[in-house]
Formats: sequence, structure tokens, C-alpha cells
Amino acid sequence: MTQTLPQTTRPPMTLTIAGSEATGGAGAQADLKTFQELGSFGMIALTCIVSFDPKDDWNHRFVPVEPQVIADQIEAIFGDYDAEALDTVKLGMMGTPTTISTVSEALAARRPRHVVLDPVLICKGQEPGHALDTDNALKSELLPQATFVTPNHFEAEQLSGITVRSLEDLTAAAHEIHRISGAAVLAKGGVRLEGPDAVDVFVDGDGAEVLRSPKIGEHAVSGAGCSLAAAVAAELSKGATPLEAARRAKEFVTAGIRQRVAGGTPFDALWQGGLRG
Repeated sequence: MTQTLPQTTRPPMTLTIAGSEATGGAGAQADLKTFQELGSFGMIALTCIVSFDPKDDWNHRFVPVEPQVIADQIEAIFGDYDAEALDTVKLGMMGTPTTISTVSEALAARRPRHVVLDPVLICKGQEPGHALDTDNALKSELLPQATFVTPNHFEAEQLSGITVRSLEDLTAAAHEIHRISGAAVLAKGGVRLEGPDAVDVFVDGDGAEVLRSPKIGEHAVSGAGCSLAAAVAAELSKGATPLEAARRAKEFVTAGIRQRVAGGTPFDALWQGGLRG
């Protein structure tokens, strides 16, 4: 006799299309851990493999994944789960214009409800000219499809054209990115702006809000940007509003920085389990 298993409720689902970072602090590894911590079922389509080089001042070694392999991963994921269940996608490190075009075409064909773009504009393993081509492709092909964008200080400057030296500048940059993209924006000031607080600015069509928490040290932590965007995506997959997702993501990352992980690199890594105490 065949046993019939009881019907279970499917959990919220989130896909990350991003690069691998082997030490576990950032990249797709950080994304998956964030999804799990926040109660969303996570999937990965890998775009590249980045590994730090301990023999070269911890610079990046960058290896792109073949475009067809990226397309195959996305096809498999969306073939397995219907669009209604899988309506949230987080975009991280792309690395090449060809990768961006491959991902852009896949998103345009499926049109997920939420597309959270962490606009990674620089990888130290890229040649400067190639990096510029990649940045331009991201702005022209992925930014228009994003529903939520999470630029850091540098990325906010590049996307908005505004030099950011103060909270007022960061707010203006967030408004400008929202204007040109139509997406909700969580612009990250973090420890780079003067003052006792790490400040981020949220802007969407309903208004703006400054998110603050006391600074924890004076240095950036690896994985904070990846984890913030992943936390936003996980919360959106659960039905949160963009502002609710931004607030929860800020809380999640702050807790992870407070319990950061030190290793041999000159920078610490965020721990995605920080909210557990």
C-alpha cells in the first residue's frame, strides 16, 4: 500500500543569482545562510567563483561561470518551482557584461515580483576597462528590472552621480537612484560617514526614512552588503513591505556585525546567526 504523506505548507522561497566566496562571509554562501536564518527557502544560481589570495594581500581571484551554465541553473530552478511560489530574486556579483545579459534575459522572460539588486560595481580581480563595461551593463540591463536596490557608499555615488560626504548627500543620492530606477532604495552609509551611528537611507514612492544603529568599530565587515540585500529579499518573500524589509535587514546585519568572525584576512566577516544572540 502506498503511504500518503500529509500536505505541508510550502515555505517562502528566495533565489540568489550571485558569486561564490569560499570563506563563507560573503557572496552566495552568505545569501543562503541569511535566507535560512530568516525563514525563506533558498536557491543559488552561481555566476562566478571568487577566492581571496593569501599570497597577494588577500586580493580576489575571479573566475566567471560560463553563460550557458548560468542559464541552465536558472532554467532548472524556475522549471522546478512555479512563478507564484518563486517570486523573489536577489542579484549579487555578476562580474562580466555577458553574465549580466544572460541574467537580464532570464529575468525578463520570467518577471519575478521582487528583484533585489545589490549593485556590485567593482571586483578587484577585474581589469579596470572590463570593470567599467560591467558597470555600464549593470546600469542599463539590471537596474531597470530591479524593484529594490541596496547600494553602498561608492555604488550610491556611481549610480546617482552625487558625491556622498554626509547624510544629506546620501539621502539625495537615494532619492536620485529611486527617480531613475523606480525601485525602492536602501543606500548604505555604514561606517563611512562621520558620526556615532551607522546610517542607511530608505527611499521609495511613499517617502524616506533614515535607519540608524550605533557604529560597531570603524571598519567595514565582509558580507554586510550581501547579507543586507539577502535579508531584504527574504523578508519580501515572506510578504513584508519594502520599508519593513529594510528595517529588519538593518537589524539582522547589525546583529551579525556585533558577532563578527575574525580570521586570517585583514577584515572580519559578518555572522548571519547574530540575531540568535
